[in-house]
Amino acid sequence: MSELTLAEQIADSLRRDILVGTLAPGALIKERDNSAGHGVSRTPLREAIRILASEGLVVLRPSRSPIVADPTLKEITDDLIVMNTLESLGARLACLNVTAPELAEIEALNEKMLDISDTADSVDYFEVDMRFHRLITAASHNVSLIDTHAAYMARLWRPRFLAASLRRDRPRVLQQHGAMVKGLRTRDVTLVSAEVESHMRHLALNITDIYERKENPTAAKAVGA
Repeated sequence: MSELTLAEQIADSLRRDILVGTLAPGALIKERDNSAGHGVSRTPLREAIRILASEGLVVLRPSRSPIVADPTLKEITDDLIVMNTLESLGARLACLNVTAPELAEIEALNEKMLDISDTADSVDYFEVDMRFHRLITAASHNVSLIDTHAAYMARLWRPRFLAASLRRDRPRVLQQHGAMVKGLRTRDVTLVSAEVESHMRHLALNITDIYERKENPTAAKAVGA
């Protein structure tokens, strides 16, 4: 097993801990404790942390332990504005450029989400959800857009996970995903654009609600699952 493969496995484990809150925003990631906990040397752990830092989940600090990223609501909202534009543009271009094999893969992922929506682990469900969105952008065949989208996807990974964990919202999400697939299949740019923009608008509202409740826990009841 190569060091890189081991590092990716450690990154997967730490990423899951960050997403579900075992490693909370602002928490220290101590090399000694985590390398011992994973039964590995510090070298693959450091590589794993660099992977997570490139995804925006971890903040590196000179001569100090890295910490789990804890962006402000303003930072997240700014990123969501850009992400909305990126996903909308990606979907419009995908309507023009998607190939039959790409469309088949997108449709298969949509069917998988429908199949697992009531039973899947929250992280597993989320990863399928994000792959669905990445594939639509990839079908744009615009490398600059794909790279930029990936960067913003990484920065918004945990906020989007928190929103995707709201089970009460899944029927709407699945309905919109189905409409996006229909729009891609029929090359209906208007339909796809409208569904993506509505999807992102609801995402922004859910994330704002989650973070405002976190900052003001006594102002409202806890967010339901």
